[in-house]
Amino acid sequence: MPKRSSYQDRIIKRYYENRDDIMLQRLGELVTDLYLAEGKSRAKLWERIAAALEKLKIPAQRIEHLIATDNPSLVAKLLEELLNR
Repeated sequence: MPKRSSYQDRIIKRYYENRDDIMLQRLGELVTDLYLAEGKSRAKLWERIAAALEKLKIPAQRIEHLIATDNPSLVAKLLEELLNR
């Protein structure tokens, strides 16, 4: 594997410094898509939302509850809660 340049190292460092902000933005986009989705695409969105919530270190029990209720407004409220921290 070739050695990374200092520019590439800085990009990688900034990504990990801002990872939570990136995940919150992604979660917001997924919630918007979830409101409009139906069928198989809705199930796939829930999987992506669960993965994003895990990266944000949300307890597994809460993630399971959100998925079981299949209610996008609950995820939106959680997102709002996370943004106001």
